[in-house]
Amino acid sequence: MGNAWWNLTLRFLLELAALLGLGIAGWSLSDGWGRWLLALGLPLVAAVLWGIFAVLNDPSRSGRAPVPVPGVVRLALELVILFGGAAGFYGAGYTTTGIIVALLIAISYAFSMDRLGWLLRQ
Repeated sequence: MGNAWWNLTLRFLLELAALLGLGIAGWSLSDGWGRWLLALGLPLVAAVLWGIFAVLNDPSRSGRAPVPVPGVVRLALELVILFGGAAGFYGAGYTTTGIIVALLIAISYAFSMDRLGWLLRQ
């Protein structure tokens, strides 16, 4: 079910939401230039990490891994970024949005047991 069209669509939207949540968190954490730096920097760093650290031959990606990592490391990175975005919404005062995003992340992973098993075996 991890590769079902609806779960892949949900996953993509959750990735975008995580970047937005990190940006909103960065905006709310500072003032002045620091506000802009964090609002743009946090999502950028998350996106770079997401793109660089991958498991070789991951069927959910191109199979390439600029920096190959074990599956458990990739899973931890995914969880930190996705739930970090949800926490960003929550911490910036968008409590309901943060909770809904966190629940949708859990639902997506619950329907991705095949991928989770694959990641943990790598």
